[in-house]
Amino acid sequence: MTAPAVAGMPRLLLRLEGLALFVLGTWFFAQTEQSWVLFAVLFFSPDLSFAGYMAGPKAGAAIYNAAHTTLGPALLTGIGLALNASLLLGLAAIWAAHIGFDRMVGYGLKYETAFNDTHLGRIGRNKAEA
Repeated sequence: MTAPAVAGMPRLLLRLEGLALFVLGTWFFAQTEQSWVLFAVLFFSPDLSFAGYMAGPKAGAAIYNAAHTTLGPALLTGIGLALNASLLLGLAAIWAAHIGFDRMVGYGLKYETAFNDTHLGRIGRNKAEA
């Protein structure tokens, strides 16, 4: 059984939202005056959450999704604003930009069925089998 996926205009709109989040996250990072080396080093770090799949698809999806929702960067932004902490704001911006980039290129939140089953559609070589 394959997971359901969004299609048509809603899929396009979700990808455009991803583009907007990527652009705004990157712009916001520039406003924090943090090092672009930090941005480059940490940009793909949320993808390390795929290691959760070593514990199985259910745990893997939960861990991956926790690292790929905007709730984390939003919370970190709130903390950064409350503490007036530019580094936290920069980290939140990197995190948000990563999530936006993923959505823009078609990587969505994972279903428990398989790593390749996302809310934006099946990814990978066997996506035609979906």
